[in-house]
Amino acid sequence: MPESKTAAVTGTGSTGGGPSVRPAGRRRIAFARLRDLALIPAIIAIAVVGQLVSPVFLQPDNLINILQTMSEIAVLVLAQTLVLIVKKMDLSLESTVGLAPGVAAWLTVPVGTGHGLGLVPGGWSVPVTLAVGVLVGVVNALFIIRFGLNGFIVTLGMLIVLRGILTGISGGQTFFRLPESMLYLGTTQWFGVPVSVWLCLVLFAIGIVVLGFTSFGRSLYAIGGNVDAAKAAGIRTDRVLWIVIVTASLLAALGGLLLSGRLASVASAQGNGYIFTVFAAAVIGGISLNGGKGTVFGAFTGILLLFMIQNVLTLGGVPAQWIGALNGAIILIALAVSRVTGGKAQD
Repeated sequence: MPESKTAAVTGTGSTGGGPSVRPAGRRRIAFARLRDLALIPAIIAIAVVGQLVSPVFLQPDNLINILQTMSEIAVLVLAQTLVLIVKKMDLSLESTVGLAPGVAAWLTVPVGTGHGLGLVPGGWSVPVTLAVGVLVGVVNALFIIRFGLNGFIVTLGMLIVLRGILTGISGGQTFFRLPESMLYLGTTQWFGVPVSVWLCLVLFAIGIVVLGFTSFGRSLYAIGGNVDAAKAAGIRTDRVLWIVIVTASLLAALGGLLLSGRLASVASAQGNGYIFTVFAAAVIGGISLNGGKGTVFGAFTGILLLFMIQNVLTLGGVPAQWIGALNGAIILIALAVSRVTGGKAQD
C-alpha cells in the first residue's frame, strides 16, 4: 500500500502541474509502510477471538453483515480522512447523513403516506440527496475558506442547523415508504454481496489511488503539513480545500443514502452520534488530527477493526450501551500508541 505522506514540499514540477515532493528519508518511508499495516495483526487477532466467542463470527452471513453495516459509516470515515489530512475538521458530516436523504424523502414520498410532500418524482430522490450534500459542503467551504472562520466552530454550528432542519421538516417523525431509487443501494445485492459494500470498497480504492499516486493527493498532504510551504510551491490551496470539503459532504450524503436504503426509512435523528465513531476509526487507523499524515487504507482498517470488535461484543452478549465507552477508550489507547510509536501524539 502507499506510504503515509510525511514529505517536504520542494517546489513545482517542470510542467507546473503540481508540487514536487521529496520523501523524508528511507527509514521514514519504511516506517510509514509498516504503520499502514499495523492494524492487520489486530484484525486477525479479533477474528480469532470472535470465532472463540461464537462459531457464528466467521460465517459468511455474519461477515457480510459486518461489512454492510460498516459501509455506511466507512464512507463518512473516508470523508473525514480527506478533511483531516488537510488539517481541517468537519463535524457536520453526521447531520448531513440525516438531512440529505431526509430532504429527498420529504420531497418525494407521497402526501398522506410516510409524511412526505410528494412534490418531486421518486426517481429524483438520489440526485436530490447528493445535491443537498454538495450544498452543505459549499456553505461550509464558503465560511471556512472564503471568510476564514474556524472550521471546528463552523461545522459545529452547521451540525446543529442541519439537525434542526431535519427535525423541522420531519416533525420529529420518521419518513417511510421511500421510493425504489432510494432503496436500491441499501437492499440490492451483486453476486451475493450488498451493493453498499461494493460501493464502499470502490470508493476506498479510488481514495487509495488518488492520495497515494497523484499530484492532487500529494497536494493534500502538503497542505496538511504546511499550508504556507504548499502555497510557496505553487499549490492552489484554496481550490484544493474547496474540493476536499465539498467532496466530504457529498460522501456523507451518499453514506446517508446507503443507510436509508438499508433501513427503508429516514429517522429524524439519523446520523446522531456517528461523528464519534468516525473519529475513533480515523484515529486508530493512523490519521493525524494535526494534518498531513495517514492513509486511506489505514482509515479503512480502523473502521473495520472497530466494527469487528463491536460485533464480537454483541455476539458475546455485552450490552450495546457499552459500545460508546469502547469507542472513547480506543481513541485514548490509539493516542497513547501514537505517542510511543511516533514520538508525537496526534492531537
